[in-house]
This record gives sequence, C-alpha cells and structure tokens, in this order.
Amino acid sequence: MKTKLIRVDAQELHDGKNESREALREAGEIIRQGGLVAFPTETVYGLGGDALNPESSKKIYAAKGRPSDNPLIIHIADIKDLEKIVKEIPQSAYQLADVFWPGPLTMILPKSEEVPYQTTGGLNTVAVRMPSHPVALEFIREAGGYVAAPSANLSGKPSPTKAKYVVQDMDGRIDMIIDGDGVDIGLESTIVDLTGDKPMILRPGYITKEMLDIVLGQVETDPTLFDLDSKEAPKAPGMKYRHYAPKGELVLVEGSPEAVVSYINEQTSLHRQQGEKTGVIGTSEMTGRYEADSVKIAGSREDETAIARQLYTFLREFDDEDVAYMYAESFAGTGMRQAIMNRLLKAAGHKIIKVN
Repeated sequence: MKTKLIRVDAQELHDGKNESREALREAGEIIRQGGLVAFPTETVYGLGGDALNPESSKKIYAAKGRPSDNPLIIHIADIKDLEKIVKEIPQSAYQLADVFWPGPLTMILPKSEEVPYQTTGGLNTVAVRMPSHPVALEFIREAGGYVAAPSANLSGKPSPTKAKYVVQDMDGRIDMIIDGDGVDIGLESTIVDLTGDKPMILRPGYITKEMLDIVLGQVETDPTLFDLDSKEAPKAPGMKYRHYAPKGELVLVEGSPEAVVSYINEQTSLHRQQGEKTGVIGTSEMTGRYEADSVKIAGSREDETAIARQLYTFLREFDDEDVAYMYAESFAGTGMRQAIMNRLLKAAGHKIIKVN
C-alpha cells in the first residue's frame, strides 16, 4: 500500500486556505470509503477509520497489530452526535461535556446498536471523545462524524507525538497521514466510565481526578489501574496490554534525589562498561548530575505538563539512538503526575526500584 503524506496547518485552516480544506476533504473521503487515515489531536496522533463500519475497525487492528478485544475510541465533532452511538446519555455526560469538550476527555457510555462490536472490542459500552485540535475536528466532520481512532503507532510502542513517528510505524500500512506538527499535551486522553453506580477513572490524563471531582463530586479511580497482571476484561483502551514501551529496557527509580542519582549512575556505568548504550529521563533539578550516553531533561519537576508533553518523544528518541538500558525518575503523586506515572509504569513493564 502506498501511504500519502499531506501537510495541514491549523492556522491556514482557520484562515480558510483552500489547499488545507481540500486535503481534509480527500482524507474524509478515504474514511468514508473504508480506508485509514492518521491525524493529529491535542493528545497524540490518532489512527482513524469509520467507527460504524466493522471492516474499518478490523483494518485498524491489523495496521497496529493490536488485539481485537482492546476497545477503540470514537471521535466526534458535535455533542448531538452522541445520540446516534449512545443508548442512554446520562446527565453526568452532558455536565462533563459542557466543561471539558472539546478536549482530552473520553467518556465510557452504553453503546447503541449503531456501533459494531468490532469497534468496542466486544463490549456493550462505547468510548467517545471530542478532540479540541482544529485539524482533527474538521477531519472528523469531513469523514462523516464518527472516526474510531486509537493512537497511530504499532501496538506496544510509544504513542506518536510527531508525524515522523507515525511515518516510521504506519508507512505502507494505511492510506494517508495528516502532518499537523507536534501535539500540545503528549499523553492520551483521560478516560472516565459513566456506566456504573459512580463515575470511575479508567485511564488518567490531562483532565485530573481533582478536576472531575469539581464537576461531578467524588469520582473513583479503578483499583486495577496500575495492576499490569489484572485478568479482567478491559473496560477501556489501554487497560489490559503493555503499552508505550521502547525497544530497550526501562526501569523507574524512586527515592531521595541523592539516592536516585547515585543508583542510576552506578547502573549506567556498569552497562557502559559492557558496551551497552544507556539513557536517562530526568528533571531540570538534576541537570548535569547524570552520567549516561543520552540524558533527556523533561523540565522542572513542578512543571507536569512539560514532562507529559515530552515523555513519548524521549522514548522514541531512545529508540532512534539504539539505547539498550534506560532509567527514569519516578513521578508518583496526584494530578497529572498520576498520568505520567501510569504511562511510565506501562512502558517499564512495572519495573520500579526503590532506593534510600
């Protein structure tokens, strides 16, 4: 398959440039005809297909090498479009949409008969979100309003935050890639399940528990969220399988700053003595203290958004650099730190070392 790469600038789209609109019309037509298109969102790049066409969902799973029981998120561009794909819309969904849509929040709701089980991974629920990226919104409209889209990477690899990484994984596998520059957030959307007795977070993200609590009152967090060995069927995308992993081995290190630096430098020294390339993900508070072949500084420990925005890019760069062993500072805590830690734990296969 020949994959077409097109460039669509959000500002040009806003300014009404015909070239950008024509490109998105072409992309939308590919979706309508059952093809696949990768596109930018404010979180990560998505791999889109027609959410109401079971054959399109099968193609998405095949292109990613993704297990077919891992649900896909349906992306919409208008709140009224919920009515077609959701059996019963609770008041809580409208409350959240009023505050957080368009934006990085996915809601789990009871699916209607219009949604094929191939899209939901065999579940009777459907994951839905409305992205805020202007290119994504216009593309969804051109595609017919319902685009099923996981992240646009091969299953298990770090999600792409730049078009070049989509090309690395998807060239020759899909019909088109829309290059819309880098993304703003860098981590997948928060997922909240609204089908139970109480709202429950199934995947942490930019929209934090504290933010959800303000709108809905007490929101719970799934107790299996950080349990990589859970045998339960996935309620939402990304819960069951190892994700976000670089080619090499990643280990998280938790403890006092001095102990973390000392442990990481000891380990990287041992690996380098054996001719193995090493990498570190650290914060600006530790700049200049790590001894590794590749040191990635994510910014201040207090700037959670900067850390999140760069995390997947760093993991991809380690792959580009053929780094065999990587170490990262732990980011345990509340707010967006929970999302950062969730992704790092998944990438590391839950390998975490605690030092004093």
